Amino acid sequence: METLQNLKDELQQEYETTKRFIDRFPEGKNDYAPHEKSMKMMPLATHIVEIVGWPETILNTEKLDFAAGDYKPLNLTSGEELKEKLEEFYAQSNAAMNQLSEDSLSGKWAMYMGDQLLADYSKYSAIRHALNQLTHHRAQLGVYYRLNDIPVPASYGPSADEQNF
Repeated sequence: METLQNLKDELQQEYETTKRFIDRFPEGKNDYAPHEKSMKMMPLATHIVEIVGWPETILNTEKLDFAAGDYKPLNLTSGEELKEKLEEFYAQSNAAMNQLSEDSLSGKWAMYMGDQLLADYSKYSAIRHALNQLTHHRAQLGVYYRLNDIPVPASYGPSADEQNF
Protein backbone atom coordinates (compact mmCIF):
# COMPACT_ATOMS: atom_id res chain seq x y z
CA MET A 1 0.00 0.00 0.00
CA GLU A 2 1.22 3.50 -0.80
CA THR A 3 0.26 5.30 2.39
CA LEU A 4 2.59 8.23 1.77
CA GLN A 5 1.26 8.90 -1.73
CA ASN A 6 -2.32 8.62 -0.49
CA LEU A 7 -1.55 11.14 2.26
CA LYS A 8 0.06 13.53 -0.24
CA ASP A 9 -2.98 13.25 -2.52
CA GLU A 10 -5.33 13.87 0.38
CA LEU A 11 -3.38 16.94 1.50
CA GLN A 12 -3.62 18.35 -2.03
CA GLN A 13 -7.36 17.66 -2.25
CA GLU A 14 -8.03 19.21 1.15
CA TYR A 15 -5.93 22.24 0.23
CA GLU A 16 -7.89 22.73 -3.00
CA THR A 17 -11.20 22.51 -1.15
CA THR A 18 -9.97 24.84 1.59
CA LYS A 19 -8.79 27.33 -1.04
CA ARG A 20 -12.35 27.57 -2.42
CA PHE A 21 -13.61 28.41 1.08
CA ILE A 22 -10.89 30.98 1.78
CA ASP A 23 -11.41 32.59 -1.63
CA ARG A 24 -14.98 33.40 -0.53
CA PHE A 25 -14.07 34.86 2.85
CA PRO A 26 -16.21 37.99 3.25
CA GLU A 27 -14.73 41.33 4.14
CA GLY A 28 -16.47 43.04 7.05
CA LYS A 29 -17.48 39.79 8.80
CA ASN A 30 -14.32 39.10 10.85
CA ASP A 31 -16.17 39.33 14.15
CA TYR A 32 -19.27 37.38 13.13
CA ALA A 33 -20.11 34.39 15.35
CA PRO A 34 -23.41 32.49 15.32
CA HIS A 35 -23.39 32.09 19.10
CA GLU A 36 -21.59 33.67 22.05
CA LYS A 37 -19.66 30.40 22.61
CA SER A 38 -18.66 30.17 18.94
CA MET A 39 -15.32 31.26 17.55
CA LYS A 40 -15.49 34.45 15.48
CA MET A 41 -15.23 34.06 11.72
CA MET A 42 -11.71 35.45 11.18
CA PRO A 43 -10.09 33.43 13.99
CA LEU A 44 -11.88 30.33 12.66
CA ALA A 45 -10.66 30.94 9.10
CA THR A 46 -7.16 31.67 10.41
CA HIS A 47 -7.17 28.40 12.33
CA ILE A 48 -8.22 26.53 9.18
CA VAL A 49 -5.33 28.10 7.26
CA GLU A 50 -2.90 27.22 10.07
CA ILE A 51 -3.96 23.58 10.00
CA VAL A 52 -2.80 23.32 6.38
CA GLY A 53 0.69 23.99 7.76
CA TRP A 54 0.53 21.37 10.49
CA PRO A 55 1.94 18.51 8.38
CA GLU A 56 5.18 20.48 7.95
CA THR A 57 5.39 21.08 11.70
CA ILE A 58 4.62 17.46 12.50
CA LEU A 59 7.19 16.14 10.05
CA ASN A 60 9.96 18.48 11.20
CA THR A 61 9.49 18.23 14.97
CA GLU A 62 8.95 15.53 17.57
CA LYS A 63 6.53 17.46 19.76
CA LEU A 64 4.60 20.62 20.34
CA ASP A 65 4.46 22.04 23.87
CA PHE A 66 1.81 24.72 24.31
CA ALA A 67 3.19 25.73 27.73
CA ALA A 68 6.66 26.31 26.25
CA GLY A 69 5.21 28.66 23.65
CA ASP A 70 5.82 26.30 20.71
CA TYR A 71 2.51 27.46 19.23
CA LYS A 72 1.87 31.11 18.52
CA PRO A 73 -1.50 31.70 16.87
CA LEU A 74 -1.61 33.99 13.88
CA ASN A 75 -3.59 37.21 13.98
CA LEU A 76 -4.83 37.80 10.45
CA THR A 77 -7.24 40.57 9.55
CA SER A 78 -8.15 40.21 5.87
CA GLY A 79 -9.13 37.71 3.24
CA GLU A 80 -5.96 38.60 1.34
CA GLU A 81 -3.82 37.64 4.35
CA LEU A 82 -5.73 34.37 4.65
CA LYS A 83 -5.02 33.56 1.00
CA GLU A 84 -1.32 34.40 1.32
CA LYS A 85 -0.84 32.27 4.43
CA LEU A 86 -2.81 29.37 2.94
CA GLU A 87 -0.45 29.32 -0.05
CA GLU A 88 2.62 29.61 2.16
CA PHE A 89 1.55 26.84 4.55
CA TYR A 90 0.49 24.49 1.76
CA ALA A 91 3.84 24.97 -0.01
CA GLN A 92 5.70 24.21 3.24
CA SER A 93 3.62 21.12 4.06
CA ASN A 94 3.78 19.84 0.50
CA ALA A 95 7.58 20.27 0.41
CA ALA A 96 7.94 18.44 3.74
CA MET A 97 5.73 15.58 2.52
CA ASN A 98 7.79 15.29 -0.66
CA GLN A 99 10.99 14.83 1.34
CA LEU A 100 9.96 11.89 3.46
CA SER A 101 9.85 8.16 3.04
CA GLU A 102 7.06 5.74 3.80
CA ASP A 103 8.99 4.53 6.86
CA SER A 104 9.24 8.00 8.36
CA LEU A 105 5.47 8.08 8.83
CA SER A 106 5.88 5.70 11.77
CA GLY A 107 8.02 8.19 13.71
CA LYS A 108 6.55 9.58 16.93
CA TRP A 109 4.98 12.98 17.52
CA ALA A 110 3.29 14.33 20.65
CA MET A 111 1.49 17.37 22.03
CA TYR A 112 2.12 18.60 25.57
CA MET A 113 0.99 21.24 27.98
CA GLY A 114 4.14 21.40 30.04
CA ASP A 115 4.51 17.99 31.68
CA GLN A 116 1.02 16.89 30.71
CA LEU A 117 0.88 14.69 27.62
CA LEU A 118 -2.15 15.74 25.55
CA ALA A 119 -1.71 13.42 22.59
CA ASP A 120 0.77 10.77 21.48
CA TYR A 121 0.74 9.90 17.78
CA SER A 122 2.74 8.37 15.02
CA LYS A 123 3.60 11.05 12.46
CA TYR A 124 1.04 9.45 10.14
CA SER A 125 -1.69 9.57 12.81
CA ALA A 126 -0.85 13.18 13.68
CA ILE A 127 -1.18 14.23 10.03
CA ARG A 128 -4.44 12.31 9.70
CA HIS A 129 -5.72 14.05 12.84
CA ALA A 130 -4.76 17.42 11.32
CA LEU A 131 -6.64 16.61 8.11
CA ASN A 132 -9.67 15.58 10.17
CA GLN A 133 -9.48 18.89 12.06
CA LEU A 134 -9.26 20.74 8.75
CA THR A 135 -12.46 19.07 7.53
CA HIS A 136 -14.25 19.73 10.83
CA HIS A 137 -13.43 23.42 11.03
CA ARG A 138 -14.03 24.02 7.34
CA ALA A 139 -17.54 22.60 7.83
CA GLN A 140 -18.02 25.11 10.66
CA LEU A 141 -16.99 27.90 8.32
CA GLY A 142 -19.53 26.60 5.79
CA VAL A 143 -22.28 27.03 8.39
CA TYR A 144 -21.10 30.60 9.06
CA TYR A 145 -21.25 31.25 5.31
CA ARG A 146 -24.74 29.79 5.03
CA LEU A 147 -25.98 31.95 7.92
CA ASN A 148 -24.60 35.03 6.14
CA ASP A 149 -25.97 34.16 2.68
CA ILE A 150 -22.48 33.53 1.32
CA PRO A 151 -22.56 30.70 -1.24
CA VAL A 152 -21.00 27.58 0.27
CA PRO A 153 -18.36 26.00 -1.97
CA ALA A 154 -18.41 22.33 -2.86
CA SER A 155 -16.42 20.04 -0.58
CA TYR A 156 -16.98 16.40 -1.47
CA GLY A 157 -19.59 16.92 -4.14
CA PRO A 158 -21.67 19.94 -5.11
CA SER A 159 -23.08 22.15 -2.39
CA ALA A 160 -26.68 23.33 -2.54
CA ASP A 161 -25.31 26.62 -3.89
CA GLU A 162 -23.44 24.95 -6.74
CA GLN A 163 -25.90 22.24 -7.66
CA ASN A 164 -28.16 22.69 -10.65
CA PHE A 165 -31.65 21.41 -9.91
